[in-house]
This record gives sequence, C-alpha cells and structure tokens, in this order.
Amino acid sequence: MTYSELMADGVRQLTDAGFPEARTDVRVLLFHACGLDFMSFLRDGELQVPAEQERRFAEMLSRRMEHVPVQYITGEQDFCGLSFSVQPGVLIPRPETELLAEAVFTDAKGKRVLDMCTGSGCIAVTVAKLGAPAFTAASDYSEEALCVAKKNAELLNADVTFFQGDLFENVEGAYDIIVSNPPYIKSKVIEELMPEVKEFEPRMALDGTADGLLFYRRITAEAKRYLTPGGRLMFEIGHDQGDEVAGLLAAEGYGSVEVKKDYAGLDRMVFAVWPGDNKEN
Repeated sequence: MTYSELMADGVRQLTDAGFPEARTDVRVLLFHACGLDFMSFLRDGELQVPAEQERRFAEMLSRRMEHVPVQYITGEQDFCGLSFSVQPGVLIPRPETELLAEAVFTDAKGKRVLDMCTGSGCIAVTVAKLGAPAFTAASDYSEEALCVAKKNAELLNADVTFFQGDLFENVEGAYDIIVSNPPYIKSKVIEELMPEVKEFEPRMALDGTADGLLFYRRITAEAKRYLTPGGRLMFEIGHDQGDEVAGLLAAEGYGSVEVKKDYAGLDRMVFAVWPGDNKEN
C-alpha cells in the first residue's frame, strides 16, 4: 500500500468504528509510525510503505481501536509549543490547561512558583522554560507521575525542584505564585466519560470526590502557609465550578478573586491574591 492508501484505510476503519476524530487520529499515528510530517506526506504519499512501517502503524491503529488514547500510543503530547512525554499513569495535558500555563509564565519573571498536582509536569516545566522565574517547584502524590515529570524536565532542560507527598506535605519554602490543575471531576461523572478517559487515564488525577471540590478546599486552606504576602493562587476549574471555587477563596480570606473564561466562553480558571503573611510556615 502507499502512504495515501494506508491513511485512507485507517480513516475508514476508525470512522466505521465510530471514532469522531478518525482523520486526525490516523494522521498522528501514521506520521509517528512512519517518521513523516505533513510536507513529507504530501511529497511521498504515493510511494509504497516499507513493511516495517506498515506493521508498526497497524499495531498502533489496533490499540486505538481499543480506545487507548493516541498520546499513550505515541508517548507524547504537545503543550505550549513543547513536546512532553506521557504514559499511562499520568494525566494527558489538555489544550485548555495551556491557558493556565500562559497566565502563569507571563507573570513569573523573577518569582518563586509552585505547581501543585503537577502530573506530567507540563505547567511547571513550561513556566521554567518560558517564564524566567527565580525558582520553580512542583509537587504530586503519585511517584509514577513524578517520574514522568522529572523525565520531562530533563528532556526539556528545565530547572524544576520536585516534592513528593500529599499536597503540601513535603513542600519547602514560600512562593509568589501557587498554581494547580487538581482533580475536579465529580466521582459519579467519571463513569459517564469517554472510554479513553475513564478506562485509561489515572482516576486519582480526575476524581475530585462527590462534589468535585475536595482539592480546591484543601489547597485553598493550606496554600496560605506557603504564599508570600500578595502572592497569587491560580486554579484550573471545571466549566461549572467558577462560583463555588471563587466562594471558597473568598471565605478563606483571599482577595481580588477573578473567574476567567476559556476561548469557548466557559469558566476555566480562578485567580486570587493572598493578602496576609505565611508566619505559620
């Protein structure tokens, strides 16, 4: 088969199986399996595919038919223009989280930044690479996730200090910015998610317990001990959680609470300022 024929056959298989983004999925898998990019595919599309490349693509397509996320098959995901390593056991970076990372790195110059619930390290590494902070740290409960985050920091030559523990359990120091994309999906909603998410991505990175707010409550209360006076707490949220998370922050004494929308006009982030001190730390 030629590259074009292999592309068409893969799209047909995924389309017949009901995958909504069949063409995009097949393009990513084919390019990865065959070492192509868009220009080389246009140039070489009518050439015969070497047997080893065809076999590799067939294996990838078979895994996709089982609903394995494309990113776990290729082992990578782009985020803010950087390529991150991902694997089962770590949440796949989402495009909407880029908005949060951008908000942090544009304000990070010369500051101390902590990324709580770092997962793949996408926010912390991006901030360290693009934001010129004075110091970047990241924390996660999952040792498996931290292994991936450390690998990404090394691959992208980003200077990040990592802490392993239950939220702030082992965190050291005070920070001008604490950012977090914590688990925020309601437990009962997880079973309604697409198979790629509920069957393959780590539940601990998704499950915000019954009301989806557990980690916002804990981080909002505990972060006060680690924020410098005037320090910012910056959250990603679910589209229906803006008012609730803003209320939690206000109740804990934070000021300048703002709910920010994504490009679709949905509530996606909440920012606040801690006006007090961190003498408890």
